[in-house]
Amino acid sequence: MSLPPLTLFGALRWDVVRRRLDDLALPPGASVLEVGCGQGAVGVRLAAAGYEYTGVELDAASAEVASDRLAGAELPGRVVCGSVESSRLDAGFDLLCAFEVLEHLEDDAGALAAWLPLLRPGGSVLVSTPAWQRRFGPMDSAVGHHRRYDPPRMRALLDGAGLTDVGGRLYGMPLGYALEAVRNRVARRRLDSDGTTTAERTARSGRLFQPSSRAVGAAVEVGTWPFRVAQRAFPATGPALIAWGTWP
Repeated sequence: MSLPPLTLFGALRWDVVRRRLDDLALPPGASVLEVGCGQGAVGVRLAAAGYEYTGVELDAASAEVASDRLAGAELPGRVVCGSVESSRLDAGFDLLCAFEVLEHLEDDAGALAAWLPLLRPGGSVLVSTPAWQRRFGPMDSAVGHHRRYDPPRMRALLDGAGLTDVGGRLYGMPLGYALEAVRNRVARRRLDSDGTTTAERTARSGRLFQPSSRAVGAAVEVGTWPFRVAQRAFPATGPALIAWGTWP
């Protein structure tokens, strides 16, 4: 099966997410909700792993791409265009994912409070965000981020939401630092002063820097391999964060 291409940073992130999913050992057919699924590169991978997949995406253009990718791969699953609150989803999911979403929300605690009741008791949460508020830069502003997360702040957020067994790790060492430097330079020149609102920047964020072809995706897969291996040795270092917890 041909999987949708990942961005450079997405490839680093997926390596950590995939390994965390292995640790969770969810059974085949486990139900997964991805909030803010973007163009579906991760969603297709989750569906291909045998999970019952539901993606929710506010941006209509991205939601259409994600839905088409699932259908094109002939995988079960669905993508709903809208918010979690407007989607009227049934509760009982085994896993809730939100990759690069919380930093876009002014009320991150309120969003978690709305999402978490969709989990079954004992269900898992897996989120990713940019790390370290001191690293907030032009790209964060350009794509509609309200903040970045120091690990203690993320732990406090998940603890405050009522999750147990909260944990996390940093990732992206060393390639992520170079990627952020390039993105900040691009943002200074082209993205940060275009007159758009924070909401509009958030909507377009999932469409930025997306690989344009399978060939580019294959190059990303090969080119990031040594960095994906290297970052495994530095769970306490990196410009990005993955965190998890359990809904009691």
